[in-house]
Amino acid sequence: MNPNQSKTPKPPPGFDRLLTWLIAPHLREEVLGDLHERYYRRVQRLGLAKAQRLYWQEMLAYARPAFITRKPSPYSTPNYTDMLRNYLKIAFRNLTRQKGYSFINIAGLSVGMAVAMLIGLWIHHEYSYDKFLPGYEQLYQVRRNYNSNGDTLTFTTTSLKLADALRYQIPEVEQVAESDHMGAHGLKVGDKKIYVDGAQIGGDFLQMFQYPLIEGEASRVLNDPYSIVLTESTAKTLFGSENPMGKIVRFDNKSDLKVTGILKDLPTNSSLRFNYLVPFSYYEATVNNVHMARSGSFSNNAFQLFVKLKPGVSYAQVADKIALIEHTERNSSNAMNSVVILQPLQNWHLYSTYQNGKETGGFIEYIQMFSVIGVLVVLIACINFVNLTTARSVRRAKEVGIRKAVGSQRQQLISQFLIESFLLTFVAFLFSLLLVQLLLPAFNGLTDNQIVIPYATTGFWMAVLGCLLITALLAGSLPAFYLSSFQPVKVLKGTMQVGKAASFPRKVLVVAQFSCSIALILSAIVVFKQIQHAKNRPTGYNVNRLLTTNMNTELGQNVTALKDELIKTGIAEQVSQSSSPATDIWWHSDLDNWPGKNAGETVELGVILVANDYFKTVGMTLAEGRDFSSGNDTTSVIFNEAAIKRFRLQNPVGQLITWQGRPLRIAGVAKDALMQSPFTKADPTMFLCTPVPLNVLLYRIAPRLTTQDALARMTALFTKYNPSYAYSYQFADESYAAKFKLESLIGKLAGIFAGLAIFISCLGLFGLASFMAERRTKEIGVRKVLGASILNVWGLLSKEFVYLVGIAFLIATPVAYYLLSNWLQKYEYRTEISWWIFALTGLGAVAITLLTVSFQSVKAALLDPVKSLKIE
Repeated sequence: MNPNQSKTPKPPPGFDRLLTWLIAPHLREEVLGDLHERYYRRVQRLGLAKAQRLYWQEMLAYARPAFITRKPSPYSTPNYTDMLRNYLKIAFRNLTRQKGYSFINIAGLSVGMAVAMLIGLWIHHEYSYDKFLPGYEQLYQVRRNYNSNGDTLTFTTTSLKLADALRYQIPEVEQVAESDHMGAHGLKVGDKKIYVDGAQIGGDFLQMFQYPLIEGEASRVLNDPYSIVLTESTAKTLFGSENPMGKIVRFDNKSDLKVTGILKDLPTNSSLRFNYLVPFSYYEATVNNVHMARSGSFSNNAFQLFVKLKPGVSYAQVADKIALIEHTERNSSNAMNSVVILQPLQNWHLYSTYQNGKETGGFIEYIQMFSVIGVLVVLIACINFVNLTTARSVRRAKEVGIRKAVGSQRQQLISQFLIESFLLTFVAFLFSLLLVQLLLPAFNGLTDNQIVIPYATTGFWMAVLGCLLITALLAGSLPAFYLSSFQPVKVLKGTMQVGKAASFPRKVLVVAQFSCSIALILSAIVVFKQIQHAKNRPTGYNVNRLLTTNMNTELGQNVTALKDELIKTGIAEQVSQSSSPATDIWWHSDLDNWPGKNAGETVELGVILVANDYFKTVGMTLAEGRDFSSGNDTTSVIFNEAAIKRFRLQNPVGQLITWQGRPLRIAGVAKDALMQSPFTKADPTMFLCTPVPLNVLLYRIAPRLTTQDALARMTALFTKYNPSYAYSYQFADESYAAKFKLESLIGKLAGIFAGLAIFISCLGLFGLASFMAERRTKEIGVRKVLGASILNVWGLLSKEFVYLVGIAFLIATPVAYYLLSNWLQKYEYRTEISWWIFALTGLGAVAITLLTVSFQSVKAALLDPVKSLKIE
């Protein structure tokens, strides 16, 4: 060093501090020493200013990754490729050496990831509904919020007059398409007859909803009123391998329609379902009421409307204009009580529940619930990995100590353990992919979908990679940090103790794991109980052996003869007709006046037109009064009990009401029947008798006939009286059971996922019990020598797990009770969450726990104490 250094100005301290912060610690002294030496020489030779400038330049030269990122290590630079290879080799050896432990981890993670993947694919499918349509963001369905004495009811039915109002009065509306309610019609080509669902739809429909056309142009295929567009499968059914374009289809045995287009079959994620399209202009040309509806009132709500807004226009911009569009008409119930709203196409599938006129939920609630379940199941599987790895940490303590003693740093050990976690998770992922592939057919059958694994989609692999990384980090982080924290001195001296403090986090995780499993089991039981509660509810009519067939013109002409022959031949014991099937109400209306009506009071009630013998046929009973005396008893009306209660009528029989300007006398009161949702109260309903043919034929199979025999004989009869149509029927009990479809699906899925969650949890318990039995082998040997029985040893090893599951039960039950109580609130008719559900679940959880750990406990108890005491 320069002898005059003490008199020479020192380098700028700020520069040194910057370098100290910038340069890696092990290079710091050498770099600063060199810089200072050159600085002192330059001050003597070149002067202070130039020395400082050069010092600054040299300091900047050190701002390179080689000086910044190199870590302070006294050892030579490692070969990362060799190191990674070494880590993988060790990880593979650990996997194969500890087969039982590896099996439990891989099995748990595989099942957990398979559940999450199935739920993820299902959720993606549900969210994808209708989004395959170009421009779906601008498509809406028109709905009405109807004010019924302060209660807002939301309907999808609208008037044709509203279609024209939207088309011509709202400039932001680009296109409007009218539609019927997409029911079944008869199609006939030669001898081939089918009776399938289709739609009579406005001319702009295929330009708004751009379903792929195989033949024809969207702007032209529905121009001719006597044309028809078939889906690919319908065309194949009717025409086989022939080209159907330009050929004729007999429609409802009334008109010949020319095939002008072929649509690709609709994907399963389409909200609208139809097998053919007929122009709405045909509907108007052939049905006088429809033709009249165009120029009628806004209150003629018998149609559906779809709207496409212009590009760049949001619903919020036109909502105010559309809301009161009907209010120009006087003396119309719509104008007085209705507000028009639009529901976006992208919400149709997920949001079907309205409250106070706003979307509040629907299928989206179940999607959210199962998203949480998927995450919970993966977490439960990760907890297994964490618990088993930390429990067996003593086995790897010596390895950690030796590695640290020969120079491994903590970060390298963390990397090693994380790589092991990634390897194990990757193996589990491969098995989970195989599981999902095998389970998808059954899952699709259960959910009525056609979900496939999108192997060719980049997004799928990106999502899989992201989930794989997150799962591996969740499973491997805690063990990696825990194992790498061991002190090598203590480990190698054998003084390291893994005591109660170390096992506490493991116990917490077991409690968390079982809390989730118990909550899922409780949920599955309550959902099942709610479904059974509704299924066991008295329907108010008899759905057994009751069939319905939709009427058509030909059947209407021959219905009297058909009814007579059905009864005369003994095939049916009762036959009648109505405007709605037994399990639904297709028409709602408002009553003009009734005794005691308050000024301005309105009541929206179901209206069912019926023929003679309707109540006998469907099995409804009258609480008071009489049945309709004949088909011509058109001045009488029968209400159900809900309607009488709603009207506040005392002694209702014989009183006069007015409906659509007609005075009607109350002849009787029918007991309430669950014709719509089995989870809600019975709708107020009015029954009117009419002699004209109605929409639905109802008939009950005679008890002496088997269903198969009756169907064979009825097919012949219907073919005789309705030769132009294929015989089509619906069983009322199946239609009623379909009302539980969603809840049944949710119950089944909740039960399956709860079962898998408890299975994964038990895998973890089994592994922990195995480890504990192994660790306490010598203690068990000593106890047996001192006289402990097998029961004593079993109790010793089992009580801790029972204790943990008991704590999990205490945590899970209030949380589950709160969530399930909220879920049940959405049902008007709901079950109670009884105490026995919790007792049953708690006992079940304890029983499963004991069953899981008993194998290892008894195995340890049966071990020869001599051999146990020899184990080091």
